[in-house]
Amino acid sequence: MDQEPNQTNESNESSETQNQATTTAKSKQTTNTQKTTPNSTTSNNNSTNTSKPYKSLSIIIPCYNEEAGINHLNQQLAPIIQEIRTKQNLDLEIIFIDDGSKDNTLRLLKKIFGNLPYVKIIPHEVNKNLGEAIRTGFKAATGDLVACMDSDCTYDPKGILDMINEMQNDPNLDILTASPYHKDGGVDGVPKWRLTLSFGISAIYQFLTWSNIKTFTALFRIQKKHIAKNIDFKASDFLATAELVVYPLMMGYKVKEYPCVLHVRKFGQSKMRVAQVAKSHVKFIFKLIGMKLTGKFKEMKKDIEAKNNTNTQNTTSQTAPQESSETTAPILN
Repeated sequence: MDQEPNQTNESNESSETQNQATTTAKSKQTTNTQKTTPNSTTSNNNSTNTSKPYKSLSIIIPCYNEEAGINHLNQQLAPIIQEIRTKQNLDLEIIFIDDGSKDNTLRLLKKIFGNLPYVKIIPHEVNKNLGEAIRTGFKAATGDLVACMDSDCTYDPKGILDMINEMQNDPNLDILTASPYHKDGGVDGVPKWRLTLSFGISAIYQFLTWSNIKTFTALFRIQKKHIAKNIDFKASDFLATAELVVYPLMMGYKVKEYPCVLHVRKFGQSKMRVAQVAKSHVKFIFKLIGMKLTGKFKEMKKDIEAKNNTNTQNTTSQTAPQESSETTAPILN
């Protein structure tokens, strides 16, 4: 994101020129003070971080029969985790949802990630499909921001770093979603049938929402916590990804796209059942038309804002007595 350049006060320039000797002396004094205060740089960095609106992040990664790609996922996540926890200074939790895998996915998740203090691994006893995996993740998430990421890395996970920065720079932004159909996005090796289905469905949703959003079916996105917690999406299958963009748009929330490249899967196989998903989208489109005609979305937004206000008040009342405590518990112990 472009940032506003630092403005120079021209009137101060003339003042500084007239008092050059005094300024030089003060500069030397400041330099000496900094030399004897080794923590001054750290203090400045902490001040910058505390000015950011979001202090914590949850990343939800649904997995189903992904044993072939877990090691690759680990390799992709390692530098991102380091960046988020150190340079971006965010409290991080990663939530893996094993959606009833029949292979060694759960065992590998526990082996590779199980001992990390910021990781939660939540298994489903049976496969419940993508929508239910997202729902489980949302319920478990505690971060100010909640992101979803594909376990097969068809979208480059490094994109989450730019997405975090964009959310931090625009507190009014509610959802930032990946978009290969954005003019600056792209696709790489993805089957034409999948692109045709996804692009066609997204075009219909774009028309119904009167928005500039080009992609509605990407899992890879980041949103504010109250959006993740309170959007009452119904789908248990891949339709859930569209619901979680369409509903907020219809309710007037601010949604933007993050242009990126959708790559073909390198490990395992896609779990999407094309006929079932297409049928779900058709039903949902007719449902949207009815909801729009009856003004349902205004009621939904009022309910969400009321829940958010209540949750904010409860959180404030619960945390207020702990402000004098010397230590603060992290998201995950």
